[in-house]
Formats: sequence, structure tokens, C-alpha cells
Amino acid sequence: MDRLIDLLPDLWEASFETLYVVSLALVFGGVAGLLLGLALYATRAGSLFPNRALFGVLNVLVNFFRPIPFVILLAAVQPFARSLGIPGIGPEFGIFAITIASMFAISRIVEQNLLTVRPGVIEAARAAGASRNRVLFRLVPREALAPLVLGYTFIVVALVDMTAIAGAVAAGGLGEFAIVYGFKQFNPAVTWAAVLVIVVLVQAVQFFGNWLARRILRR
Repeated sequence: MDRLIDLLPDLWEASFETLYVVSLALVFGGVAGLLLGLALYATRAGSLFPNRALFGVLNVLVNFFRPIPFVILLAAVQPFARSLGIPGIGPEFGIFAITIASMFAISRIVEQNLLTVRPGVIEAARAAGASRNRVLFRLVPREALAPLVLGYTFIVVALVDMTAIAGAVAAGGLGEFAIVYGFKQFNPAVTWAAVLVIVVLVQAVQFFGNWLARRILRR
């Protein structure tokens, strides 16, 4: 317990590092995943911009990367990261790897949630003179906003899990803190302190996501 008290400043620093990595990965992966999900939705058969060839390529790309376990993806993308001038370890590499993993997961969530929009809503908008671009980028996301919020909430929780795994490659955050000061030094109290902080963080994110989705649905 005395050791844990001594490590409290490091624990708070690790918590902020986790938030930093999650925030940047969410921004980069969230935007890329949203655009990829919109492209999947728009190019599928019967949608706004049907394109069998493009949809097939995008679908295969997502299906290729999405099932890869994150711990394996870390090793797989390391050479690519180095070729771009990104170190193979550290927070920058963690953000890079998590962004790649999250964008493909987000794209599928976005596509599935957009498909819940009733075709009648789209047909009515088109009949009223709305362009296909306007329907795709404004109407459809707005109609699916509450499910999208819940989907992104799920992704944020997954990103927190990924940061913990990324601690194995010195990506900082609570994962590295638990490994270095808890697991390697045989100190379960330190490990459980990191676990509790992660649980509190995840619960806060889930609570906010559920609250925001309910607010949107009541409008």
C-alpha cells in the first residue's frame, strides 16, 4: 500500500496519458471511420450512389482489418509506422495503431446504423428536391444520430481497452503503468488501482453516451 501511495502521481499522469491517446485516436479514427462508413452505405446496392466495384473493395478492406486482434495489429503496423517517421514504441505509435484499428470498427458501426434510417424518409427528401449529397451528409446522419452516439460510445470504451494493450509497447497510459509498476514488480495493489481507474473512466463514458442518446431521442 505504501508503494501505491508513492506511485499516485504516476497513476494520475498515466490516467491523463490514457485520455490523451484515446482523445486523439477518437478524433482521427472517428473522422476516418465516419467517412468510410458513409462510403460503404452510399455505394451499396440500392443506396444513393450504388457502385458494386467500389463497395466490394471497401467491404473487403474493412472485413480484412476489423477481425485482427489488436495485439497482433500492433506488431503488424509497426514497420509501416516507422516508414512514416513514427517511432515503433511510445504514445505516438499507440495513437497510430489505435486509429487504424478504430477506423475500420467505426466504419462498420456507422454503416449499420445508417441502414436503420427508413427508406421512406429518404424518398420523401428526394421528392422534395433534396440532392443525394444533402441526403447523405445531412439527412441520414441526423436521422441515425442517437444510434451513432451509442455506437461511438461503444468505440470509446474499446479505445480505452486498446490503450491498455498498447502499454505493452510503452505507449504510456494506465496499461503501461499496470505492467511496469504492478505486474513486473509483483504488486497487485498497483495493478488493481489502474483497473479501478479504467473502470471509473469507462463507466463515465458509458453514462454520458447513454444520457446524450436519450436527449437526442426526446427531441
